[in-house]
Amino acid sequence: MGNRLSKIYTRTGDDGSTGLGDGSRTGKDSARVTAYGTVDELNSAIGVVLACELPERVREVLTQVQHDLFDLGGELCIPGMALVHDADIARLEDELDAFNEPLPALKDFILPGGGMAAATCHLARTICRRAEREAIALGRGEPVRGEAVRYLNRLSDLLFVIARVLARASGHGEVLWQHERRKR
Repeated sequence: MGNRLSKIYTRTGDDGSTGLGDGSRTGKDSARVTAYGTVDELNSAIGVVLACELPERVREVLTQVQHDLFDLGGELCIPGMALVHDADIARLEDELDAFNEPLPALKDFILPGGGMAAATCHLARTICRRAEREAIALGRGEPVRGEAVRYLNRLSDLLFVIARVLARASGHGEVLWQHERRKR
């Protein structure tokens, strides 16, 4: 294992800068820090989902996702690093297909809700979409590997499908958008 922190505060960031994984320093408000910070936020949101009652397979998949996100955060923190690969994206697609296969086809939009686990999964999905946008924004100015963006894109889809699974498993069911509720 790498270095252990014996002291949590260093005071080196008091000037508004932070250290990247390669030893260089950048502003805490840089696009790179924003991108990996949002991946960290996403990982925390998935931790909240994992604190709920979940089917065991969902728990296993989301735990693996947390490890992947830690790798992805590292990739974004260390310019030029490659930690997320096509095999990780393929694994997400396989899980997505397996979870989606027994679900009924969508005919309406689904509102975030359907019980605590499903609602927190929807929240994680929206944070994932933001992380994807921020990785794309970072890529406009600095190199970002396509695998990082594709991983986040597939993960947001997987989180949507898992939210559907959780809404049904909880007995709350999915909350459908009532587009005809307004009189014209």
